[in-house]
Amino acid sequence: MTNIKIYTVWDSGVRWFHWINVLCVIGLIAIGVVILNAKLLGVSNEGKILLKTVHVWMGYVFALNLSWRIIWAFIGGRYSRWSAFLPFRQGYVKETRDYITDFTSGRQKQYLGHNPLGRIAVTLLIFLLLVQAVTGLVLAGTDIYYPPIGSWIANWIAAPGIDPAALIPYSKELYDEESYKAMRAFRKPFITIHYYGFYTLLLFIMVHIFAVVITELKEGENLVSAMFSGKKVLTKPPEDEN
Repeated sequence: MTNIKIYTVWDSGVRWFHWINVLCVIGLIAIGVVILNAKLLGVSNEGKILLKTVHVWMGYVFALNLSWRIIWAFIGGRYSRWSAFLPFRQGYVKETRDYITDFTSGRQKQYLGHNPLGRIAVTLLIFLLLVQAVTGLVLAGTDIYYPPIGSWIANWIAAPGIDPAALIPYSKELYDEESYKAMRAFRKPFITIHYYGFYTLLLFIMVHIFAVVITELKEGENLVSAMFSGKKVLTKPPEDEN
């Protein structure tokens, strides 16, 4: 007879972060795709400004939510903390090797927190999200002069006699030409990282969804429902209970 046990694992801080992050990422990707294809879609400059404004405000929610998760990793529950998912603890390499061997041979292990491969995935995900948040905040300032650096950028590129607060995106007659060129050079590496980070994140999300489905099917864990309820239903003694 299968020994089924229910464990409380994910605290509310992790669950709220996860679903707010899902909604933000979906929204940011959708708007980002339209912005990237604005010319093809015939979007006007006014339309692009509106899209970028919505993108930035959604980005603020995304960045604040990510900041909350980083803080929560210091003060949250046992399985929310850095020590529970960073893949650097002693014996991690051997644990991962054993996990892969058992997984491929049909001897699936179950975990309360993240399994060894899941820890790598979560670490990479947080890094990718952080890169997108930082580069996005810089681009918010260089694109539509929004905080945190928008005021500095506007003061940098405003033409003599023009109030920096009156700058409008795509209105080059308001800009000092040389300063604007220098600003665009400053902006270039950030937009390049943000652009390729966007596609990397898309790929990562697809891999993440695939891994969750495979893990649910092969290991029998309720990964998706656990992120709603906070409770995992396991049929084997968890490897990380102690």
